[in-house]
Amino acid sequence: MYHAIGHRTAEATHGLSVSPDAFAEQLELLGERGFTPLTTAQLGDAWRSGGGRPLPRRPVLITFDDGYEGVHRHALPVLAKHGFASTLFVSTGWLRGPYDEGGALDTMLDWDQVRELAAAGMEIGGHTHTHPQLDQLDDDRLRHETIRCRDIVGDELGALPVSFAYPYGYSSRRVRRTVRAAGFAQSLAVGNALALPRQGPYALQRVTVRRSTGIEEFERLIEGRSIARNFAKDRALTKGYAVVRRARRVGSLIRRAGG
Repeated sequence: MYHAIGHRTAEATHGLSVSPDAFAEQLELLGERGFTPLTTAQLGDAWRSGGGRPLPRRPVLITFDDGYEGVHRHALPVLAKHGFASTLFVSTGWLRGPYDEGGALDTMLDWDQVRELAAAGMEIGGHTHTHPQLDQLDDDRLRHETIRCRDIVGDELGALPVSFAYPYGYSSRRVRRTVRAAGFAQSLAVGNALALPRQGPYALQRVTVRRSTGIEEFERLIEGRSIARNFAKDRALTKGYAVVRRARRVGSLIRRAGG
């Protein structure tokens, strides 16, 4: 899971960004190790086929969240060099253009660039409209965020998106049901673990690549080594915050019922 790719990024995105040189080195390593990148839709199709569409040798997903401009400027040439597939999950209300509602953390793609990425073979998936914490929304706002995003991508690209990624990785059973009802066939969380069929198509996990991820750590991650140790702090914080988030949601429901 990547976010911004750039030499210099905004302070808000810097920790989750990757420099163009580091990104190029990481993709070079994927090629050297014989990995075959595929889109999120291709993974979902293969797992749903029950073996009818076998996965390629050493499959890997390369995904980008939010829709930062550096994906077009820096990532696309490297992906094209290697012939690698990938998926971009866009927050439609953050992208530059007629639907921009503000709130973006850094320089974003515009729709011409998104169309160029799609024409180059990159899958374009949904990442909500305004990038909220979905599990904290009421049902109407939750539906709006997923359907608005779906419809804008469909209008701009001529085909509805089939893959989705949860902002911040946060979801719940209610969120996953809503995403499925909006027509998305699979969705990605974070989790910082390898994706496995038993996670189900609406809670597939990913591994975060950060500014601080050196090439030796990246090698361990793609080989599936030391993932639990590398992200032990992240997992502990996630579990603790999940309790807080559930309490917030229950408190919100009680306040609305009392009002």
